[in-house]
Amino acid sequence: MSQSNQMGKFFFYIVFGAMLYATSGWAQTAERSPRAAQLEGAVVKIFSTARAPDPFRPWQKSAPSDSTGSGVVIEGNRILTNAHVVNYASKVEVRAKEGGDKIPARVIAIARGIDLAVLELDDNTFFANRTPPTRASLLPEVKDEVLAYGYPVGGNSLSITKGIVSRIEFVTYSFPTSGLRIQIDAAINPGNSGGPVFVGDKMIGLAFSGILNAQNIGYIIPNEEVELFLKDVADGTYDGKPALFDDFQTLENPSLRNFLKLDRSVRGMVLQRPAGKSADYPLKEWDVLTRIGSTDIDNQGMVRLTPDIQVRFQYMVQKVAKDGRVPLTVIRSGKSISIEVPVTPSQPRLIGSLDGGYPSYFIYGPIVFSRATREFRSFFNGNAGALNSFAFNAQPLLTRVADEPSAEREDLVVVSSPFFPHRLISGYDNRFGAVLYSINNIPVRSLRHMVEIIRDMKDELVVLKFDQRSSESIVLPHAQVLQSTESILADNGIRAQTSSDLMDVFAKR
Repeated sequence: MSQSNQMGKFFFYIVFGAMLYATSGWAQTAERSPRAAQLEGAVVKIFSTARAPDPFRPWQKSAPSDSTGSGVVIEGNRILTNAHVVNYASKVEVRAKEGGDKIPARVIAIARGIDLAVLELDDNTFFANRTPPTRASLLPEVKDEVLAYGYPVGGNSLSITKGIVSRIEFVTYSFPTSGLRIQIDAAINPGNSGGPVFVGDKMIGLAFSGILNAQNIGYIIPNEEVELFLKDVADGTYDGKPALFDDFQTLENPSLRNFLKLDRSVRGMVLQRPAGKSADYPLKEWDVLTRIGSTDIDNQGMVRLTPDIQVRFQYMVQKVAKDGRVPLTVIRSGKSISIEVPVTPSQPRLIGSLDGGYPSYFIYGPIVFSRATREFRSFFNGNAGALNSFAFNAQPLLTRVADEPSAEREDLVVVSSPFFPHRLISGYDNRFGAVLYSINNIPVRSLRHMVEIIRDMKDELVVLKFDQRSSESIVLPHAQVLQSTESILADNGIRAQTSSDLMDVFAKR
């Protein structure tokens, strides 16, 4: 065959193949189905500018930080997204898939523990041609094929990644909140947060997390958690998820079962430490929890949801709790009894969380005092030297992190910043992170109480003692400290000596 005939035949195959490709529906330019276009139109890009608290300079906010995330249109002309996308946001804007102007938005409900938030827009005409996707009422099956929609880093247009459901578990999201979590192997990257994930044309949850340096592991918040959140905030207030805070251990060890005189048919979990301290608290040490509601618990503390899915028994609390109580069946002293146990969204802690607020503080001359929070303790992260030093000195930021408040100690008062340079503290070690124990031998119950003590102080000298080993005391001339405060504030560009919540206390001098 001549070269020209060969070339002609070659081009014929190319043209013919292209025609087949285009007419068969395989072409990439093939028109999308109306349903696919509807789903894509419900996914938005969110732009957020946040001013987070600075726990180490509590008189100011951190510098503005810009970030992006994703969201999905839901009923009531609202947008659902992750809490971390809009947490501490001073400005929130939304843009549609088609591009165009960014539309101002505001956060109307947020649950940081379960990482969900709801936005409203200033312009509701945005929703005119956008239909909320249908949310599936049941959990997906493991190996179901999923599509994750969102706006991850690396581009501006809508991204769709494909994968399967890998597993479903009940885990701690952000202490003390726990919930169901679905793992998928579709790519979830920064910017995907808040975007919907679909099985078929039904949304099964919201993307919220991946694992750094891990491949093909992404997490979504399933619809069950979304529905609980939306029901909770329907009255305009987020109350939180009910939970059991009792400590349990597994019932696997033969010697433990022998100690409890249990026959082989008994399955469940052993109560190690009741959450309630009062004598009338329904659960007692060594109770064997065998059932929550009507659901049996196995010796590893698991309950079965489907033939393929088992989760921790604490999941059932959100299913069966009613009026703040959950029905349990326990074996006590060899007898099976039914009880009802109170459940709450959280337990108060001596070292709490800011939970969307900003730190309280009081500046006394060159020293800044603040209330200890979990955010303040973050300076321990990755700092083995500080951890070892604080542990050796029995520092309360380590030893009392799980304690509950009491009449004697409502919160912990810490020196939250390095001392401001001043001659009054010459010769003293910097006490950053130290917990204040007493002022002139008066034990300090709280930051508010500390301000009251200083406000009413008549002594010439003030003696500050700190709550740890190897901690020097600080003696200061009270009148001079008060006189120095104003100039110290001016030198450091600080507008107020105290946070707004303590102004009324100190003003009663």
